[in-house]
Amino acid sequence: MPYLKALAAGVLVGALYVVVRVKSPAPPPVALFGLLGMLAGEALLAAL
Repeated sequence: MPYLKALAAGVLVGALYVVVRVKSPAPPPVALFGLLGMLAGEALLAAL
């Protein structure tokens, strides 16, 4: 449930950035894939 709330908040903020025409301060896609890898590794170790 916290993940869905975080996703919804991110979508809402992204939509507001488009409306206000502000450039997103989000990191480049490479950094986002790194974070995804970190989460996957954490989940994998927690499952063991």
